[in-house]
Amino acid sequence: MQSLKNLGALAVLATVGAAFAISTYPQTACAQTQGMERRDDRRDTRQDSRDVKQACKAGDEKSRAECRGDKRDVKQEGRQGENPPTQPEKPTTKSPP
Repeated sequence: MQSLKNLGALAVLATVGAAFAISTYPQTACAQTQGMERRDDRRDTRQDSRDVKQACKAGDEKSRAECRGDKRDVKQEGRQGENPPTQPEKPTTKSPP
């Protein structure tokens, strides 16, 4: 009977110890750099444009050239995305009085 109590106590200690040991290790996070995020965005954009082109080709309303144009438009929107390139402001020159 005493050995069962010891075995039970060891099992409890092992469980608590394992939980404590696991919680003390830092979590391994998959750090995403800006370059990795941009690459993922480009991949998603390419896949979206492929899907648009396939859907366009499946329907018989548009020509191949129009489907290519639709695909190009989707890719351009993906390139510009939410942060469209800003045009540098032209300096305003005042004419001398």
